[in-house]
Amino acid sequence: MKKVVLAYSGGLDTSCIVRWLKEKGYEVICFVADLGQGLGQGESFEAIEARALAAGATKVYIRDLQDEFIKDFILPALKANAVYEGRYLLATALGRPLIAKYLVQIAHKEKAQAVAHGCTGKGNDQVRLEVAVGILDPRLEIIAPVRDWEFKSREEEIDYALKYNIPIDVTKKKPYSVDRNIWGISIEAGVLENLEQEPPEDAYLITKSPTHTSSYPRYIEVSFVKGVPTKIDGKVLKLKDLINYLNEVGGQFGVGRSDMVENRLVGIKSREIYEAPAGTILYTAHKELEALVLDREVAHFKEMISLKYAELVYYGLWFSALKDALDGFVEKTQGLVSGTIRLRLSKGSCVVVGRKSVNSLYKKELSTYGKEDKFDQKLAEGFIKLWGMPYKR
Repeated sequence: MKKVVLAYSGGLDTSCIVRWLKEKGYEVICFVADLGQGLGQGESFEAIEARALAAGATKVYIRDLQDEFIKDFILPALKANAVYEGRYLLATALGRPLIAKYLVQIAHKEKAQAVAHGCTGKGNDQVRLEVAVGILDPRLEIIAPVRDWEFKSREEEIDYALKYNIPIDVTKKKPYSVDRNIWGISIEAGVLENLEQEPPEDAYLITKSPTHTSSYPRYIEVSFVKGVPTKIDGKVLKLKDLINYLNEVGGQFGVGRSDMVENRLVGIKSREIYEAPAGTILYTAHKELEALVLDREVAHFKEMISLKYAELVYYGLWFSALKDALDGFVEKTQGLVSGTIRLRLSKGSCVVVGRKSVNSLYKKELSTYGKEDKFDQKLAEGFIKLWGMPYKR
C-alpha cells in the first residue's frame, strides 16, 4: 500500500480527503502545522488529531512551527519590506513553503511515495505547495484531490462526511474562506465576491472597526537591532510575544485592514480582505528606520528588490536561487538598521511620529533653514551645471 502525507487542517475538505485517499488505496498520514493560527471555540489540536484518525488516517504529526515561521520566514520578508501589490503582507504565502518543507521531511521519515493537499485548482496555494515540494524532492508524487474528485459542492462533501461518520461540524456553513496564522489573516468568498459590497464587519476576526475604536490615539515605540524588532516601549520581548502583542494592540485600533482586488498567480483577479495589525506596524516602522539610516542609492535599489522579493514569495518561489541571492543583499543592508520608531495608532491608521538611531544619516545642521545652517549654498550652482550638462543640446 502506498503512503501519502497530507497537509491536514481539520476542516471539511481535508477530512474528506483522508477518507477519499484511503478509498483509493493509500495509507494516509496527516501533518498539522501550528503557525499561530489559533483554533475555534471548543477546538484543540487533540480534537483535530482525533478527527483525522476517525476519518481514516493511520498517524498524525502535529508540529508547533511558530518560532521557525517567525525566524526563517517572517523576519526575512520583513527585512525585505516584502508587500505584494502594495498592500498584502504575504501571511498565507509565507506559511506555505514551511508546510511544504515538513511535508517532505515527514514523507522521507515515513518512506511515503506521495504528498497531498486540499487546495483548489484556482488558488495560489496549490502552486506554492507543489512548487516547493518539487524543488525539495522532485521524486515525490503530488496529489490534489479537490482538483480531481467527484464532489461539486460543499453540500456533497457534507453528505460524504456524514456517510462515513467523519466528526466535523456539518450544520454551520461558513460564509467566508479564511486562512490564519500569527502574521495575518486572509479572507475571501461569500459576499466579498461582490465587488460593490463593503466588507461586513463579521468578516473581520481580530481588528475592530475604525469607527468603533477609541477617540484617543495610542503611541508606541518599536525598537530594532539590525533589522530585527526587539522591544516595544523599551521592553524586550521574544518575537512571538512581540507579534502577538502588536496584533492585539493594533487590532484594538483597527490597524492592519486591507481590501484589495489582486492579481492571482494563476491569471485571474480575486477580491481579498486581509488583517495584519502586527505586520502593518512592524513594516511601517522598519521601512521608516531604513529611510533614516540607508544611503540614497541603497534605499532606492532596495525598493526594486522589495517588489521582486514579494513577487517571489507570492509566486511560491521561496526555495528558488533568486530568492536566496536576494536574501544575501537584504541581509547586507540590515547592518545599520538599528534604532527606535515612534508610531501613533488611531482609527485604523498607523503613522510614524518619531525616529531615532545612532546610525542616522539625517544632519539637522545641513537640513535646517534656521541659524544653525552649515550647508554651503554656493556649491549648488556648480552642482547644477554639472548635473544638467548631459541634457543640454
